[in-house]
Amino acid sequence: MFVAGPSLKEAIDAAGPLPPRSVRTLAVGLASALGEIHRVGLVHRDLKPSNVLLTDDGPRVIDFGIARAAEGAADITHTGAIIGSPGFMSPEQANGLPVTPASDVFSLGSLLAMAATGHAPFGGTSTPQVLYNVVHGSPDLTSLDPDSRRLIEPCLAKDPRQRPTPAQILDFLGVVSPGAMPWPPSVHALIARQKAAVDQALAVPVPPTGKRRGRKIAVAAATAVVAAGAVTTVVLVNRDSPARPIAQQPSATAPPGDPFSLAALRTVDPCRLLSTDSLPRSGPILQPNPDASELSDCGYYFAENGTGSSGSLSIRLAQPVRGGIGTATKIGRFDAAENPDGNSCTEAGENPSASRFALEFTAIRTAATACAVAREAAEVVLGAVQGNPPRFDATQRTLTGQDWCSASVKQQLASSTGGDFRPETQSLHRCYWGADKNAYSVGVFASSKATRVRADAREIEIDGVKMFEKATDEDCEISWDYVIRPDADARGEQLTVARRGGTAGPGFCDQAREVMKAVKNGLPPTK
Repeated sequence: MFVAGPSLKEAIDAAGPLPPRSVRTLAVGLASALGEIHRVGLVHRDLKPSNVLLTDDGPRVIDFGIARAAEGAADITHTGAIIGSPGFMSPEQANGLPVTPASDVFSLGSLLAMAATGHAPFGGTSTPQVLYNVVHGSPDLTSLDPDSRRLIEPCLAKDPRQRPTPAQILDFLGVVSPGAMPWPPSVHALIARQKAAVDQALAVPVPPTGKRRGRKIAVAAATAVVAAGAVTTVVLVNRDSPARPIAQQPSATAPPGDPFSLAALRTVDPCRLLSTDSLPRSGPILQPNPDASELSDCGYYFAENGTGSSGSLSIRLAQPVRGGIGTATKIGRFDAAENPDGNSCTEAGENPSASRFALEFTAIRTAATACAVAREAAEVVLGAVQGNPPRFDATQRTLTGQDWCSASVKQQLASSTGGDFRPETQSLHRCYWGADKNAYSVGVFASSKATRVRADAREIEIDGVKMFEKATDEDCEISWDYVIRPDADARGEQLTVARRGGTAGPGFCDQAREVMKAVKNGLPPTK
C-alpha cells in the first residue's frame, strides 16, 4: 500500500524543524498510534523519524520489522543484544534489557524533540557515545518552547515507571482539531510532488502486445517512488476515520453535585480550608500565608505557641499531572503518591473527576513528621471538599467562578484577532489558547498589595481603566487589578492577558490590548 508523504526525517532535512502547532498534531497522532499498538500487545521498538510518514491528514507509523509482543520483547535475539536505532532507543533498550510499552514512549519523546528542534536530544560523535548519553546523560531540550518541553521532558525519564502512557499524553494534549494543512506549506509541497510523480508513472499507457518494454519501465518508476516513500508496513491508526486523530480531553465541567469537578473547585477558597487546629494528630498550629499567585493554592505557616515558624504546608487544588502519580498510600477514595524528600513530603492524589490534575499537599518539617502532616492535611481537605467547603464570597466583585476556556472567551479572542484558537486548561483560573501563529493565556492570578508594585511594567489605559503592560522579547502581558482588597493578607484578583510566541517589536502589544479590551467588555455585570 502506498501512502504519499515524506518521512519525518526527510521533512526536517528539507524544511527544518516543525512549528509548535505541527509538533502538537504529530504528538497526538503518534500517541494515538502507540495506544493502538500497545492495546494489541505489541511494542514497536524502533520509533524514529524515518519510520514516521507525514501525510496530508496526519502522521503514519511504519516499519514493524522488529516489533514484538510485549511479553516476549526480550527474546527476539540473543540475550543482551541491542535492537533499535541508537539516537531514539530507550535506556533499557540500549542496555539490552527487556522492553515494555514505556520504551516506545521514550522513543516518542526523542522523536518529538527532534521534530521541534531539528536535532536529536541525545547527541554524540559515535554510536557508543550516543548510547552512553541515552543511558546516563541528560537530553538537550534547551531550544524547546515551554509547552513542548512540558510534553516531551516526562517522556524522557530514565525510569520507565516515571514516563506517561500514550493515554496520559493524549489527556495532556487535549483535542487537536484536524486542519486542512497540519504541516508547514513546504512539507505539503513535498507530499504534492510525491503524488504527482506517482500519478505520472501510473498514467503511462499499456503498450500494444509484443511491445511491453515501456510498461516495464512505468512499473519500475512507480516502484521506485514507493521505495523512496519508505513504505513497508503502514498502520492507519484510526481506520474508521483516518483524517481525525484520536484524542481525549477531560470536561471542564461535571454533572451537578460533583464536588471535585473543575467548575466546583474554582469556587473553593483554599486559604479557608484549614483552621489553626485542623491537624490535631500531627500537631502543627496553622497560620494562613496567602502569598501564592494561583487562586487555587494557599500556604500555611507552622507556628509553635505563636512564637515563630517551624515549618510550612502548601495546598494545591489543581496541580497539573505531567507523568502520572503513584499509588503509595490510600486517602479516602484517592490513590495518592507519597514523596518524601529530606525535610519535605508531598501527598498527591489524582482528581477522580479531572485526571489531568491532582490535589497536592506538601509539608516542610522534620523528616520524621513531614509526611504525617501532609497526609493528615490531605484527609481533612478532601473531606471538606466532599462536604461543604468554604467558598469565595460570590456576593462581592469576583472572577473566581469564570471558566476561561469557555466558548464565550473563544468568541472574544476571535472577534479581536480573527484567529482560530484551541483551549487548554492551565489551572482552575487560567486557560491557554493555542493558535497557528500567536497564542494567549487568559485568566486570573491572585494578587496582594506587594504584587501590585510593578517596577518592570508600564502603566497604560484601556477604555479609561488603568492597567499594566510588560513586554519581553517573545511575550506581552497586560494585567488589570480587577479586585483590590486593602488588607495585606487578603488576596485580590488580577485579570491577565498574555500574548505568547512570535517576536516582540513595534505593535506587538497592540493585539494583546485588543484581546484584553474584548475580554473586559465580555465580563458579567458586577454584583
